[in-house]
Amino acid sequence: MAISDVQLKNNYYQVIDENGRKIKEIHSSNVGELQGIGIDFIVFLKNRYYATYDENFRKIKEIHETNVGTFKNAVGVSINFIKNNYIATYDKNFSKKSEKHI
Repeated sequence: MAISDVQLKNNYYQVIDENGRKIKEIHSSNVGELQGIGIDFIVFLKNRYYATYDENFRKIKEIHETNVGTFKNAVGVSINFIKNNYIATYDKNFSKKSEKHI
């Protein structure tokens, strides 16, 4: 299912589908700070770990920020991070797809 939006209301993150309906919600303390959303995943940062979740807040994968760098954005099926003057693209499982010097 495609994720249309993620909203924070009363300390709960809510996943909204393409029809504007709430799919699931979770307390922000469980997942951390929202970084971005892709078509079928959400990226959060908590205690220096980036984690991807599906639309039902099931954790897909997590990785320490020292391994990937600073979050730049999430677009479609990709997540971009900046580290040491490189921008690297990962999938939702944090498998590196490409890297380019900036």
